[in-house]
Amino acid sequence: MINQKLLTSVISKYYLNGMFSQVKWRIKDNTLTIYASESGRAVKVHLKNFKFEDCELGIFDTYKLSKLLSICNGELLITAEKTHKIYTRLHIADSNFDLNYALADIFVIPKVKYLPPIENPHVDIDLTVEDIDALIKAKNALSDQSNLLVKTTTDLDGTPTCEFTFGDIDDYSNKVTYTLKGDITKQNVELPFDSDVLKNIFSANKDMTQGKLKIEDTPEEYIGLIQLNFYSEDIETEYFITRNE
Repeated sequence: MINQKLLTSVISKYYLNGMFSQVKWRIKDNTLTIYASESGRAVKVHLKNFKFEDCELGIFDTYKLSKLLSICNGELLITAEKTHKIYTRLHIADSNFDLNYALADIFVIPKVKYLPPIENPHVDIDLTVEDIDALIKAKNALSDQSNLLVKTTTDLDGTPTCEFTFGDIDDYSNKVTYTLKGDITKQNVELPFDSDVLKNIFSANKDMTQGKLKIEDTPEEYIGLIQLNFYSEDIETEYFITRNE
């Protein structure tokens, strides 16, 4: 059995408002792990205490699965149907509904290129729930702009800071800047990112209890990389976003 809200939360953390729809669910030792990637972006989601047999399930259309789950409530009983050792269907039931979701062959799910964790970050900051909420609000204030400039600098006291500036790079454009403090070892870092991607990640993880943000200015191949980690009692998530060209 698994709670409907918990499973819906897990799905939202990799789906990211439509960014990743075709994934494998890997279940081993009662832990569900989901990887997904595309050019310059990657996600990993862990759900502990997912009591299910060891297997790999091909989820071809996460949106349809989410729509099915949205009509359920409370605790869910989930089982998988096999045909000649191939998983073909998920059965999902709550106290009222009994649903079927068609699984895909795992070999049609795109392969994942996962990025290695940042070992020597130039920026290493603990994110609070308030920080995550503030960054979402900053983006929403300029919802029509997808530009985000991440910059390391110092405040008036000379303390190293990391600024997140939402808005167009034009000096005459509207902008919102949110400042974070933490372990910052390199000054004058200026990296552009897609603020829509960051907002989707922050929005999907605003229910998490802890967060961590790391930035590396010059990793091989990428020349600018953000790593985000979020934690709660049962869920751990990890994201990588490379800088815009």
